[in-house]
Amino acid sequence: PITLFDVYGKTAQFSIHRVVTGAHIHLLQIAALGRPFTLGMLYDCREDTVVPGNLVQNKANSQFEIITSESIEDKSSALNVDASLKASLLSGLVHVDGSANYLNDQKTSKNQARVTLNYNATTKFEELTMKHLGRGNVKHPDVFEKDIATHVVTGILYGAQAFFVFDREISKSENKQAMDGNDKSDFDKFSCKFYGDFNLNKSPVSFTDAVEVYQSLPKLLGANGENAVPVKVWLLPLTTLDPSAAKLVCEISVRLVKEAQSVLEDFYELELRCNDALKTKTVQAFPQIVKKIKSFKDFCTEFKLEFQRLLAKKIPVIRGGGEEETELIDILKKRTSSPFNSSNLSNWMEYKEREIGILKSYTKMMKNTTVVQPKDILKTEKTVCFVFTSLGAKEPYLESLEKYLKQGQDSGASHELEKEQWYLSRDVDNAMRLKAKLFNDFAEANKENKNVKFLIMALTDENHKGTCIYLYEGGSFPNENFEPTSKPEKIAVSDIDYNTAILKISPPTFGATNITSYCVEFKADGEEEWHQISASGPDEVTLKDLDPNTEYRVRCRAVTSVGFSPVYEWKHQ
Repeated sequence: PITLFDVYGKTAQFSIHRVVTGAHIHLLQIAALGRPFTLGMLYDCREDTVVPGNLVQNKANSQFEIITSESIEDKSSALNVDASLKASLLSGLVHVDGSANYLNDQKTSKNQARVTLNYNATTKFEELTMKHLGRGNVKHPDVFEKDIATHVVTGILYGAQAFFVFDREISKSENKQAMDGNDKSDFDKFSCKFYGDFNLNKSPVSFTDAVEVYQSLPKLLGANGENAVPVKVWLLPLTTLDPSAAKLVCEISVRLVKEAQSVLEDFYELELRCNDALKTKTVQAFPQIVKKIKSFKDFCTEFKLEFQRLLAKKIPVIRGGGEEETELIDILKKRTSSPFNSSNLSNWMEYKEREIGILKSYTKMMKNTTVVQPKDILKTEKTVCFVFTSLGAKEPYLESLEKYLKQGQDSGASHELEKEQWYLSRDVDNAMRLKAKLFNDFAEANKENKNVKFLIMALTDENHKGTCIYLYEGGSFPNENFEPTSKPEKIAVSDIDYNTAILKISPPTFGATNITSYCVEFKADGEEEWHQISASGPDEVTLKDLDPNTEYRVRCRAVTSVGFSPVYEWKHQ
């Protein structure tokens, strides 16, 4: 960085809360965030950047795998970041280092329990005296004309910070709140990540490791604090030294900073929901859902980056007085009126999570059935498939997101969510429940049949909304509206005498056209062996050689070319 004054390292001890002010000047106080500050260097408050120069400061720090943490507000507060500096962080103007990397730590799942331990120490405070601040000590007087900085560093508080972030994946059945810092006996199950201004010999990966590192932190600062780094700096406006210097004309209002923060937190929340959805076995089994969620996530990321780019472009100009704050207001309003508004994005994800829940419910119900891809079905085999037909259907809302990103502005087309999701239709829901029951009962009745397979798949079929049942039977083209045969409706006795009984079979309600014959079995109570007879139709069936005054159990199944129907059981004395 460029150093404005000759400084000889004069130091003085101050507490962490000291704020240096002069009689006629006002110093800005900001968090160092791991940046290489030295006394007398130049700083541009419009962009919150150190002005590059010939002096380079090397300092040790530790950084490990990035994980997620609490809200932007909580993390900023932990590092003493005010609203002004937060605006630069949100837009990407400021690049942090050391312990401040904690700010970039984000969860990848909502199913994470987390507790963070923060270690904070201060050692010494250095400041420039008024003698140093004299115009005669300026090494680079041309900085006043070049418009490269607005402030000069006149005070530095040294010390160090460290963040121990403990994480654990939890199941939905576990109480997440109870584990966020309260479940002390369970700490060994947490992983540990470390963000700090210390050079560690060993990275902590467990709670036990973290305790050892935490105890060693005071020593790592050095006996005289020689390993400390800037944690807070004080900035003097250059206009105090020369009225012609560049100055900070306007700060971004706290309200707008909070609005921008809310936008980014909304996208962060959506990213977590997308990640959690993509991790589920249910979603992984259906590529159509995977594709839509990944596209949605990519669209959100692209919009967020563009949003941050616009902030980074406008914030320095507004601070320098080149534009009004209304430019930021327009950016926020444009987002609200775009298809990327928070309500639509959250509602789309909610719809998708509900759709996933329905898929999970149905696939779980069909516990003995495998989910496959259409290309994996051997059409030469006899196969009954429960097909989800609407998972790959076009979604105008997703198309509007993509179109908005490509055009850079709303084309005027509607970007409202589709109100009629396929699974919200009462007719579709009722039909799906019936088909699922017929399919599941038929599959259960034929689970020992090696000549037929029962599978689940997703295939776009606009002729059958929601679901349908396909039958592959030795040909390339399936029967796209196969109706599995249900059990016979009932069995009634039409006549009975000393040792015979004539039964009347009522055909099944569903799939009766598939029936080739009926299989009737009977046995007396207490017997092991079933006696079997076959009937070509639901006409009268005669049971012969019965024992008088004996209770018999009768069961009947319809026979089709695919397999047996579920069994109807009946007792008669």
